[in-house]
Formats: sequence, structure tokens, C-alpha cells
Amino acid sequence: MTATPAITIPADLLPGDGRFGCGPSKVRPEAVAALAAEAPTYLGTSHRQSTVKFMVSRLRNAVQELFALPDGYEVILGNGGTTAFWDAATFGLVEQRSQHLTFGEFSSKFAECTRRAPFLEDPSVISSDPGTAPTAVAEEGIDLYALTHNETSTGVATPIVRPEGAAPGSLVAVDATSAAGGLRFDAAQTDVYYFAPQKCLASDGGLWIAAVSPAALERIERLASGDRWIPASLDLKIALENSLKDQTYNTPALATVFLAVHQMEWINQNGGLGFSAGRSARNAEIMYKWAEESSYATPFVTDPELRSNVVATIDLDESVDATVVSAVLRANGVVDTDSYRKLGRNQLRVALFPAIDSEDVEALTACIDHVVGELTAS
Repeated sequence: MTATPAITIPADLLPGDGRFGCGPSKVRPEAVAALAAEAPTYLGTSHRQSTVKFMVSRLRNAVQELFALPDGYEVILGNGGTTAFWDAATFGLVEQRSQHLTFGEFSSKFAECTRRAPFLEDPSVISSDPGTAPTAVAEEGIDLYALTHNETSTGVATPIVRPEGAAPGSLVAVDATSAAGGLRFDAAQTDVYYFAPQKCLASDGGLWIAAVSPAALERIERLASGDRWIPASLDLKIALENSLKDQTYNTPALATVFLAVHQMEWINQNGGLGFSAGRSARNAEIMYKWAEESSYATPFVTDPELRSNVVATIDLDESVDATVVSAVLRANGVVDTDSYRKLGRNQLRVALFPAIDSEDVEALTACIDHVVGELTAS
């Protein structure tokens, strides 16, 4: 392994908080302090008891408020994160055949789940190259359209709209893991808006949360009541029944629930999704403007309309080794700016989540310039 160059970034350039990872993300210090203060009555007790059930109730209410969910939508949750939810959705949401838009590492994973399910027809998959995004197309026989609000691996964000001409009764399920709380959308355009809280919601992983329409609730009930075998831990009907009681089927990570609640209530108290999406948009404006004006950096996503406000991917000139830049930044306390490993590009990937202060994004760009200056001068 090549040694990291011994470059010291001046203290006056460093951000106040150097965490820019795309998940696990920066957790606001205020949330950690609040958890510590409440720990004696909250941590270390049964998730069937009132203190924990009240926190789950706060979580469900916070999601309802944050996304301005239409009447009849329910918020359900379970353990395992988005990866587990793809399996649960394969069992409990896809009736016969789904359509998937794939344009990066994560958007392809749900498609693979449904392709391998022996009780489903092969899915329809519409793909595009990393850095771009495909468009859903209404197809006969499709009962679930699987969209991705933000592709975390590439920094591409897409508008969320129901496919024009889709058959009545077909569902729209949206993977919002890195988007939820940082990008605006109309919940009425979705039937299942699902996510994990370790990104924009500034919590830890291991939990999935889903905002579910009446049509999707009916689908969940019907499939769970039919002949299809569904493992209990992946049964969305069991998750729904428990969520309506403000609990989960099995023990959740209590700190994760608390931190997600704290972040959403902070957002809601300051103006809701407009507030948090605005913070991410300002962070994105700073990052992309810097890249566009740089002599050695370029936004990876060439179409400005597709550039994500929550995850920025920035290509570096071949004369600058991005892995070395990230390593030097890390040695100076500015962490997790590495590109997504499977994309294989000479680039930086930076979270722009609502918990990250714009002043720190400004400082990050100054730090990168300083490191590159030192590397090219040596």
C-alpha cells in the first residue's frame, strides 16, 4: 500500500465537522446529546414498553408530517434496512411482474431480487449508463414500477412521477434511501416510498421505513393472505400490524429509532421538507459551482437536471489521484470522500445531506484545493 503523503491542512481551512460520508452519515451532535440525556429511561428496556412505543409513534407521526402524506397512507417499519425491504417487497408487493429502472449499483439490486424469485415472472428492466437515468414506460402486465429517487453510487437524482398510461391498480415503489428528507417530491405520485435512516435522516442503519398508500396496503393484505409463503421477518402484513401498534415485529435498534426521530422533528420544527431540501440544495450549489470553476475537477453527472442535491460525484483530472486526495483528507479529519468502489472512477463522492452545514461544504472545497496544490507542487 502506498504511503499517504504527509500533507497538513491549515487549521483555518478545516471544516467544523469533517464527516461527508454517504452513509453512515453525519449525526448531529445535538441528537447524540439528546439520546444520552434520555438513555436512562429509553435504552435498555423492552420495545413492547410504553417509552419505546411512544418513540415509534413519534417516528411514524414525523414521517407523516415531513412528507405531507395523503389521507389513508400508513407508515410502517421493520428491521434490516433497505436490503431487507427489497426482499420483503419481492414477497409482499410484486404480484406477478415488476419493472425496474437501473442506473447504478443500488437501483439494480431490487431488480435482481425479483429476477431470482421463483414465484414471479422475469422483471422488465430499463437501464442506462451510470451518470444518466432511464424513464419508466407503461407496459402491459406490470403490476409494480420500481423507481429510485436518488442513486447513491453515482449522484443521479430523478423526478418521481407515475408512469403515464400505467394500468389501473399498478403500484409505484420508490427507493428513497439517500433521498428521504433531502429531496422534494409529491407523495401522491408514490404507493410505497421506502428508505433507511442512515443518510438524510442522520441516524444509523438497520431499519427500514415505508410510507404506504391504501392501494399498496390492499396489495400487502391480499398477497399475505394467499398461497405465497412469506418468511415472518419479511412479511409486510406482520410489519403493518405491528407498526399500527407502534412497535416492530422483533427488537429494533433503539438508538437508531431515536436519532431518526430527532432529525425529523428538527426538520419539521424548522419548516419541514422545504427546509431540509433547501439545506441540501445550498450544499449542492456550493459543490457543483466549485467543480465547474475548478481547473482539475468536473461534475460527473453532465446533465444539471439530473445532478443530485444529496450526493455529489466529482471527477478529477487524471493527473490528480482521487484516492490520494481522499487519504490525505482523512488523515486531516475530513472523512469519507472516496468514490463508490464499484464505479471505478477517479472521483470524489461527497454527501450533501441536511445535517451537513454549508460552511463545512465550503471548507471542504478549500481543503481539496489545498491538498491538490500540495500534491501537484511536489
